[in-house]
Amino acid sequence: MPNRNTDELFQLIQSLGKSEKRLFKLHVKRISGSDDLKILALFDALDNMAEYDEEKLLRKNASLQKQQLSNMKAYLYKQILSSLTHSSPDIETQLSEQIMHARLLYNKGLYMQALKILDKVKATAKTHNQSTYRMQALIFEKKIESMHITRSFENRAEELSRESEEVTRRVSLLSKLSGFALRLYSWYIQNGHARDEKDEKALKAFFNANLPECDLRKMDFYERLYFFQAHSWYTFILQDLLGFYRYSQKWVDLFEANADMKLIESIQYVKGLHNLATAHFVLSNYKKFEEVLQQFKHFADSEAGQKDPNTQIQTFIYLQIAQLNKHFMHGTFTKGLSIVPYIEEKIEEYKLHIDTHRILIFYYKIACLYFGSGDNEKAIEYLNLIINRKPDLRIDLHCYARLLHLIAHYEMGNYQLVEYLIRSVYRFMAKMKNLNVIEEEIFKFLRNSFSLKSAEIFAAFKPLKEKLEAIKGNPLATRSFMYLDIIGWLESKIKNVPVQEIIYHKYLISKKHRQTADVF
Repeated sequence: MPNRNTDELFQLIQSLGKSEKRLFKLHVKRISGSDDLKILALFDALDNMAEYDEEKLLRKNASLQKQQLSNMKAYLYKQILSSLTHSSPDIETQLSEQIMHARLLYNKGLYMQALKILDKVKATAKTHNQSTYRMQALIFEKKIESMHITRSFENRAEELSRESEEVTRRVSLLSKLSGFALRLYSWYIQNGHARDEKDEKALKAFFNANLPECDLRKMDFYERLYFFQAHSWYTFILQDLLGFYRYSQKWVDLFEANADMKLIESIQYVKGLHNLATAHFVLSNYKKFEEVLQQFKHFADSEAGQKDPNTQIQTFIYLQIAQLNKHFMHGTFTKGLSIVPYIEEKIEEYKLHIDTHRILIFYYKIACLYFGSGDNEKAIEYLNLIINRKPDLRIDLHCYARLLHLIAHYEMGNYQLVEYLIRSVYRFMAKMKNLNVIEEEIFKFLRNSFSLKSAEIFAAFKPLKEKLEAIKGNPLATRSFMYLDIIGWLESKIKNVPVQEIIYHKYLISKKHRQTADVF
């Protein structure tokens, strides 16, 4: 069966824009030979395929020989990357190219010209906070100074030594902070939020033992960025939502204070906006959420937001998550369904580039939209897309997908299936260590409901709601309410109205209070 996800060359060609394809063909014509004309034919053949199918490729292109195909594909891949390198405006690509130019000049014996370029590299790298490129330039510069008489040696050794020590310290701290932030993020991707006191204790011990010693006042852009990232992930995993808000705001503020870095590190800025919007979402800060959403939209339309396909894809992912969250906050579930076709269309368009984690989040949020709008069948359809996958990441998402799946069947009156699902979901959540007092109470209620008459079931919703509201202040219970507004669902059952009507009413009350506060 054809599989477009298995061939790297096909993926690369499919990711190219029209201008990049044109530049590639111009690049090949400049270096053209008989082999290059063959790779152009291969390029066009792959470009015109909807899915990669090697048998079809060879059958429709008689000039392509199977025994030569592997080498031709490798050569084509290399030439595409070469053409992209020359057309890339990325600061890191530019610095790499300048260092390569310095090496070419050095190999020609033009030492002074090489040193002149290296000075420019260091200055540019320092301006754009690129410490690793400063380090590369310094290492090369010291090599030239130690091997050749350049007439620039007076006090040069001391200057280079001091500069090297400073850059080494920065690169070392940067490496520690970025690695530390990555390990925390990896923990979240694998497990979600801290599940119990054991998780909480282990995470705090890891954080305190591995956070590098640093002085925030002396840190440069990237050092601060990874410092704020590490604290954002740490507080979010622990469900310290105010702490998560504070560090997400610092993350975004760092970019606002260094506006040029939005173009250089656009994905990092997008991720910061996403975290800040998420913080306002979970804290129900309606006004602040709307401000960040508008900030997000403005960036999406800016030069930095449109600079390359990767930025456009990541902006799409996080901006649409924010748009979905807005409908959850306002209780406009049915209205929110209007953006689902667009999201699905883009997921299909970007499926080579969107990781499984993000797709699972989209499926869960879309399922919640359908559940909140009263369409339990469609909710179950999307939840099955999560449940039927191997739970090898975001265990928490798999658990709550199963719990919502259970509740959706309960809403539909599929009680025979619900009896089985109660046991199945409970075992799964227990195995994944994802049960807390909230889930225990829900399972207890559902089990008992089978022995109750219809009138008694509705009467039992109220004490369950009161129990859960009393638990809501427990930090370790916070995540349950982040994934599933179980109290909103219970209130809808008590009042016998749709869930979205309950949430929309809460939003209107909050809006009215804000307007009153603004008057005074």
